[in-house]
Amino acid sequence: MFHSFPRRLGAAFALASCLIGSALAQTSNQPLRLIVPFPAGGTADVLPRILAEKLRTHFPAGVVVENRTGAGGNIGAESVFRSAPDGTTFLVSPPGPIAINHHLYKKLAFDPTKWVPVTVVATVPNVLAISTKVPAQNVAEFIAYLKANPGKVTYASQGNGSTSHLTAALFMQLTGTEMTHIPYRGTAPALTDLLGGQVDVFFDNLSSSAQYHSAGKLRILAVADAVRSTVLPQVPTFEESKVASMNAVTFFSVVAPPGTPPATAVAMQKLLAEAMAMPDVKARFAEQGAEPRGWSPEQAGRFIQAESDKWNKVIKSANVTLD
Repeated sequence: MFHSFPRRLGAAFALASCLIGSALAQTSNQPLRLIVPFPAGGTADVLPRILAEKLRTHFPAGVVVENRTGAGGNIGAESVFRSAPDGTTFLVSPPGPIAINHHLYKKLAFDPTKWVPVTVVATVPNVLAISTKVPAQNVAEFIAYLKANPGKVTYASQGNGSTSHLTAALFMQLTGTEMTHIPYRGTAPALTDLLGGQVDVFFDNLSSSAQYHSAGKLRILAVADAVRSTVLPQVPTFEESKVASMNAVTFFSVVAPPGTPPATAVAMQKLLAEAMAMPDVKARFAEQGAEPRGWSPEQAGRFIQAESDKWNKVIKSANVTLD
């Protein structure tokens, strides 16, 4: 089970205002290190860099955003897991190494259930994006097309075990359909082949696909979130499209090494929430199709646990494994 705070968390929240100053005082002679376990340029990298600009006023020694990539995010995650729990090093990551990878890999060099949650920075809904060659204008037509052509429709993913892969697996489970999986190494090549018609479907995150939908180069049929996106308000949710329980968001969260005191997590969450409330930060997040969250450590822990449980069920049902 995901690491949960002890009962004294409520007291830690009550004392947060005075603890922020003391927690920062202890780390002021060291830079704050935000480890991103994925390459530069994507949403996973852009969001922490936006926040880092605001955090620098609180850390005289500076704020460093460091990309440590590889193994589905596991390499960067392991480096943070083994870091001192002193409030100077945090992992900022999409779900993989925080909530999903321990269900996929037989062995990991770290235990994701022991992360100390800090906050969920933002969520970006996944969307059902199809090639313009696919003769479907809505979800109902798409499902009918799949059932008429079982296994013939191909879907791209960012790689085996990625959120796009698991979202497609969830969709097939809920709708009783069958597609053929074509894994890629990341979003860019998968999206390129979708646009070129080499693959038929991609359960992409909204921020990558929205511009191509607006330009008529692909069709987004539904948003896998509880509410419509403000980025594409004309696109219905899966719930509105009669596919219940089809909720799949890519979340970007901040977690700390095991043993990090609750007060330190609360202090960091307060600073991040303060930054996310700034109008210019909200605007820049919106450009990424990201909804700012800034939840408390307790809320973040519950959310991550729920996401972990959900995807574990999908992984087991679809028999997805990675070595």
